[in-house]
Amino acid sequence: MNSKKMNNSEISKKNKKKDLPWWVELLFVQIGLPDNLLIKILKTNKKTKELIKNNKKSLITFLFAIIAFGYFYPVFKNAKNKLDCEEIAKNYIIKNKNLTGINRSELKMLSTNFCNGGTEIYEIKNLNN
Repeated sequence: MNSKKMNNSEISKKNKKKDLPWWVELLFVQIGLPDNLLIKILKTNKKTKELIKNNKKSLITFLFAIIAFGYFYPVFKNAKNKLDCEEIAKNYIIKNKNLTGINRSELKMLSTNFCNGGTEIYEIKNLNN
């Protein structure tokens, strides 16, 4: 009977004695960081796991929204830059070219052409001279 108790105690000791994770071994055993920092890290880790477990659906939705925004942001930025360029080009054409008899759609066409690298504005200047 005494041998059974010893075997049980040896088994429980083996179960209790597990290898430390590599980061604990490195930071707290080898380098010697304070133990209270380890306690805070482990508590935060536990709270994070509970938060993820309890709010999995909302976290996935939030992550999807962030990824979608990151994916479409260059498209929105490019569209905004083109609209800004067209507005600046339109103001430039109105101020500097003194075009008479030009309607809004032609003015938009000229400003779009100018923003896309076209030289139609310079050709109009040559026609007026």
